[in-house]
Amino acid sequence: MEIKEKLRILADSAKYDASCSSSGSKRKGDLGNASFSGICHSFSADGRCISLLKILLTNCCIYDCKYCLNRKSNNIKRAIFTPEEICYITINFYKRNYIEGLFLSSGIIKNPDYTMNLIIKTITLLRNKYHFGGYIHAKAIPGCSEYLVKKLGLLVDRLSANIELPTENGIKLLAPHKDFKNTEKIMGYVKENKSHKFVPAGQSTQMIIGATKESDLDILSKSEAMYNKFKLKRVFYSAYIPVNKDNLLPTLEKPPLVREHRLYQADWLLRYYGFKTEDLLNSKQANFNLLIDPKAAWALNHLQEFPKEINSCSYYDLLKIPGIGVTSAKRIMSSRKHFKITFKDLKNMGIVLKRAKYFITCNGKYFIDTTFFNKNFIEANLVLEDKPNNAVERKQLSFFHE
Repeated sequence: MEIKEKLRILADSAKYDASCSSSGSKRKGDLGNASFSGICHSFSADGRCISLLKILLTNCCIYDCKYCLNRKSNNIKRAIFTPEEICYITINFYKRNYIEGLFLSSGIIKNPDYTMNLIIKTITLLRNKYHFGGYIHAKAIPGCSEYLVKKLGLLVDRLSANIELPTENGIKLLAPHKDFKNTEKIMGYVKENKSHKFVPAGQSTQMIIGATKESDLDILSKSEAMYNKFKLKRVFYSAYIPVNKDNLLPTLEKPPLVREHRLYQADWLLRYYGFKTEDLLNSKQANFNLLIDPKAAWALNHLQEFPKEINSCSYYDLLKIPGIGVTSAKRIMSSRKHFKITFKDLKNMGIVLKRAKYFITCNGKYFIDTTFFNKNFIEANLVLEDKPNNAVERKQLSFFHE
């Protein structure tokens, strides 16, 4: 099989893996640079990094996961790269400025150790023979030997071990040959050994959303627990795509992309805004409102804490206001040392005023009469302004004309 045909097959097979992101590393080499200036971040509308060559080593697999296109029982075209072929593609695409790095994953062939050794051989060639210093993110194969995780971690910038589904029960249902503990074992090892030489850009994982019946509360609770326990850089959420037919799989016409989007927004609140899962969801409301972003929904449920005076509230309180992010909050804190901030000033600062205006006052004044400060009015307007436009078909950029 020609290398171009392999690339077509294995780049297409990799598009269902969401857990790649290029940031947080300062590796340098003769060819390529993984520092902040060396990585060209390019993200699709649903948040996925598209600056990396994202391919599988092979789409052959010994496993038969119900949700996976590459499961062994599927009758699809199979291919496998040699390590030298991946090096050839990566170096040539880099020289043509198509990519700034590599995300390498794989189906499992023979066993986890055999697959990991092939991945290690490939990246060793890139680093040592071709002197490639660009960003490399690789998938660790759960169930492999610990010493192989160590070898791979010294070669790559970021490592990911995917838990695939939010709960152990979900794994047992759809991928009974996999063991939740094997994935967490890799995460624990990376956490304990992370350094400027070993997985310098940290580790990440991916969860498929909607293939099993877990609530958003279950999913976000799992993410929060992993952030706390394993110091993950990122949890990626991948809306379940109905590529297979099976009695154990849900019957969906299209991926739950809006739900995925809300989980990403909530995840951001956990990582940067000081929120906890219990602030956003509970047993009575275990799923996010698909019509309103999680921060605005939280604010509506805690309207007694608003409106906040923009010129005097704390930095932490600024972060609670819908439409105000970390950068905006810092800008407000700095600006109000010199002048009293008005609604016009906020707009000039780049604040998302269409959301923020319902929850703030400027110099004691609400944006309209305070009689409009009520949940029904605010919620109705937020729904109109926050209709998610991200519910479109998700596509990975192709190197080929379609």
